[in-house]
Amino acid sequence: MASTTNTTTSGGIADTISNATSYVTETVKEFTSSASKEGNKEVAKGHTDASLSERASAGFDAIGDKIEEKGHEGKAEAHKEAAKH
Repeated sequence: MASTTNTTTSGGIADTISNATSYVTETVKEFTSSASKEGNKEVAKGHTDASLSERASAGFDAIGDKIEEKGHEGKAEAHKEAAKH
């Protein structure tokens, strides 16, 4: 009976570690997407010598980066909450 308790506890600890690791991973991805978004916004605004088509492309890329950023933010929060419980 004690081994069942240990397995459950070990499984809980492993799940907590896994969720904590996933939280950190998603947080890093969130910050990477945010940095990419900001770079693309600068190009789209014309703060570089990029052509009009490059600026338009950067604008679309910034939108995609924002979507990714929010997705990673949501996943990170879910992993954070799961690690608490």
